Amino acid sequence: MPKEIHPYEVLRRPIVTEKSTALAALHKYVFEVANGANKPQIKDAVQRAFNVTVEEVNTTMQRNKRKRTRSGRPGADPASWKKAIVTLKAGDTIELFEGI
Repeated sequence: MPKEIHPYEVLRRPIVTEKSTALAALHKYVFEVANGANKPQIKDAVQRAFNVTVEEVNTTMQRNKRKRTRSGRPGADPASWKKAIVTLKAGDTIELFEGI
């Protein structure tokens, strides 16, 4: 059984890029989420936070590039983060992304 995460701790920040704004036209919104969050937890958090109906959640782990030191040797690995692409029911929108 996955560890319980409070719904307001699941969503970290919205991802606002050129590609994510193009996805908004298809009722898909992109968020950075907690690494331990699963799809039902993400769905519940988005529905509670924005009062919308979520149809589908796709997740992926984003691995950061390894940093190099001045001597050219590999340094420490930066932390990876989890991205969620949330598809909403037709007609629902998230006002946070409108007008960007």
